[in-house]
Amino acid sequence: MTIYIAPNTGKPSAGEVALRAAQILLAHGACVLMQDALRPSCNVAAVRYLPLGQCLETADVVLSIGGDGTILHEASLSLKYQKPILGVNLGRCGFLATCEVEEMETKLSALARGEFDLDSRILLYVRVLGDDGWEDHALNDVVVTKGRLQQAIDFSIYCDNILVEHFRGDGVIVATPTGSTAYSLAAGGPILDSQTKGIVVTPICPHSLATPAMVFAQERRLGVCVGQVADDEVFISCDGGAGYPLRAGATAQIRLSDQIVKLVTFSRADQFQAIDKKLRSRR
Repeated sequence: MTIYIAPNTGKPSAGEVALRAAQILLAHGACVLMQDALRPSCNVAAVRYLPLGQCLETADVVLSIGGDGTILHEASLSLKYQKPILGVNLGRCGFLATCEVEEMETKLSALARGEFDLDSRILLYVRVLGDDGWEDHALNDVVVTKGRLQQAIDFSIYCDNILVEHFRGDGVIVATPTGSTAYSLAAGGPILDSQTKGIVVTPICPHSLATPAMVFAQERRLGVCVGQVADDEVFISCDGGAGYPLRAGATAQIRLSDQIVKLVTFSRADQFQAIDKKLRSRR
């Protein structure tokens, strides 16, 4: 088993945890890869240090060390390689990361032995209609939101080219079942089983008492149309990435992607255990 370790160097403890992870994996017979740029700070004799592309191409599994944001980043980088991802959680919540630091000895030894399951997660594909045709993929969500605080914006939601909702508010979140426990949940959307074949559309601060979140079948093609706005007032982003500006009347088309992301799991109940432990404890 060849494991590529990808620590989030912006987190103070990531380097130390990466070294410990490498030691555990090597002790259980795995081949361990890291980016060559990490050699000075994470130097382990038996680790192979390679350029990013070679790491992703060679590895059987990507071991992400950070929070859910780190997993989303690694999922974007490794999409064309279709390598499964296991996250070691250094973040505050970590719904996608199914290994806590204190579980590394048990779970990483199982990973090295190949004793794990794969959980396939759907992706969204989004394209902004127009000359430049901006496009991207999202594992969690596609968010269209205003850039200024003062003024609400008009949004129209289409399903298979049929208008299904029009509201005035701060934005809209189009989330996968994976992303239903992220921003969409905070905005009042429902939690979906990660294996549910659906897409959640959640308005952000709608100026109405009758604008609920909606769940659509994954085969649907959705459209988010922006009303009259000034330039650089509304932006679209995927999984919290850099925003792309939308002009007045712009439409973002969103559908199920042809690609998927595979997450390493050790229990079919991982998602529900995360909800129980990490959401209920916030009461």
